[in-house]
Amino acid sequence: MSTTPPAGLHPRLPTPLQEVEDDRFDRHGVRLTLKRDDLIHPDLPGNKYRKLALNLEAALAADHPALLTFGGAYSNHLRATAAAGRLLGMATIGMVRGDELADRPLNPSLAQCTADGMRLHFVDRSTYRRKADPEILAALLRETGAEDSYVIPEGGSNPLAVQGCTALGEELRGRTDVAAVACGTGGTLAGLAAGLAPDQRALGIPVLKGGFLGDDIAELQRRTFGARTPNWDLDERFHCGGYARTTPELTAFAEDFEDRHGLSVERVYVAKLLYALTALSEEGAFAPGTTVTAVITATDKAPGQDQSSTSR
Repeated sequence: MSTTPPAGLHPRLPTPLQEVEDDRFDRHGVRLTLKRDDLIHPDLPGNKYRKLALNLEAALAADHPALLTFGGAYSNHLRATAAAGRLLGMATIGMVRGDELADRPLNPSLAQCTADGMRLHFVDRSTYRRKADPEILAALLRETGAEDSYVIPEGGSNPLAVQGCTALGEELRGRTDVAAVACGTGGTLAGLAAGLAPDQRALGIPVLKGGFLGDDIAELQRRTFGARTPNWDLDERFHCGGYARTTPELTAFAEDFEDRHGLSVERVYVAKLLYALTALSEEGAFAPGTTVTAVITATDKAPGQDQSSTSR
């Protein structure tokens, strides 16, 4: 599904497809390419632009005075929403998990949100877990005087976000056999799979542990398209202990990949994705002749920093 970008946003579409020569794939007859969605927009990189675009259109069309959304203390989604608000001249409100954070200095991610004009509201963790409950949400909106805001869920994953991500799959039609993406809330995989051609497969690498994501993705597809598509699956072995958790092995892998290919590897999502694909190639999970595409959805660079450079 294609969409006209909201006025004020100027994405790079389609995003580049970069071939990578890597002996860990080459020796198994597997071709690795990178879908550089990290280059889509300097302030809304990767899946953040694709998930927000249709939501922003809907908010503007309905004349909502503000965008309100949810995230943790280091949420890329909060940061992207704040940037979108700045670019579109809309107020933004961020519901941040953890009321204890209100008494601490802002970390760089939240400081960037406030620099972009986002008003932060810190929510205790118990209430935050119940934020989808209509009564809890209504109470939070009243507390912040934001009853007329356009509400975007945590991670941005709703049917409009899933529809926006179908364009990612459409851009890869005829260009790969397997399109792989790191998964947080699952919205990107849900849309990616729906946009691919029938002979292509999508693979999700969850960065959180828990085993719940498959049901969430299937439900997102049912809400968006009426049914689950049959062309995706998950490999849940590579979360390294949970969200934002890492291991010495993962760190060493990411540093080695950077040295080999001159690509800055974001640690929360992209490192786990590339590590998983390398392991799967070594395991023989991909038949010789397969083209595997890693969708690069995140960047370590600060918002607005030139992302064309490949140095860390």
